Amino acid sequence: MQEGSFRCDANVSVRKPGAALGTRREIKNLNSFKFMQQAIDFEIRWQIEELEEGRAIQQATVLFDPDTGETRAMRTKEDAADYRYFPDPDLPPLVVAPEWVDQVRAQMPELPRAMAVRLVADYGLPEYDAATLTQSPELAAYFEAVAQASGQPKLASNWIMGEVARRLNAQEIGIAAAPVGAATLAALIGRIQDGTISNNAGKQVFDALWNGEGGEVDAVIEAKGLKQMQDAGALEQIIDEVLAANADNVAQFKAGKDKAFNALVGQAMKASKGKANPAQVNELLRRKLG
Repeated sequence: MQEGSFRCDANVSVRKPGAALGTRREIKNLNSFKFMQQAIDFEIRWQIEELEEGRAIQQATVLFDPDTGETRAMRTKEDAADYRYFPDPDLPPLVVAPEWVDQVRAQMPELPRAMAVRLVADYGLPEYDAATLTQSPELAAYFEAVAQASGQPKLASNWIMGEVARRLNAQEIGIAAAPVGAATLAALIGRIQDGTISNNAGKQVFDALWNGEGGEVDAVIEAKGLKQMQDAGALEQIIDEVLAANADNVAQFKAGKDKAFNALVGQAMKASKGKANPAQVNELLRRKLG
């Protein structure tokens, strides 16, 4: 590998569940990881098709053709004698005690694939999210801490794979060096969920936390005045003013142009300086527009 060259062989055999070990075929002289995967995948499919058709697999040496994506036989080997195998007198039989295997297995950390399966089962994550979050034990632990503290596993996943990952990549640092801890991110997600701030405001808070402008979510929200409007009467007044000032958009909406409604929502959010709850704005506008 250090010389910029790569050569490897792969042995492939398949069997039906519970059956004896299958007959192997050896794929020779693979020169890239890509071709190795393609060759193994094809050979597995070919052997399965042969067995399902009732044909026996013959032990052989094969080559992989990258142009066709198929393997082809070079020569067959009837039995071990063709390989010139012989017992080495200096190597005694090696017996591995099952108890030792169980002990080692019990001490092993949770492997990525098993962890991804667990995240799907325990948190209801899509498989893509689970695979991404288990790229390192530290990232998986960060996710679980955020998910458990916030009670919102999917939102935790979205934030980690989005805002958090983007900054980690930009700064070329790992999750252990992230300036926003799991508990802080969970608190931020909680404030979005309970309607204290909007999702867009949440990103502003996250920026401030990441850049060290504050250590507590609520303190940053207060300092930046990002709380959503809780006064329904004040919001209704803003809506009335927006409708009065945008008669053309009102007329276009009533004529069936949905884009005009989005323009009214934008005007209402602008008038509230981004503090209005978008869902409430939509509801009030639709109610007043009939």
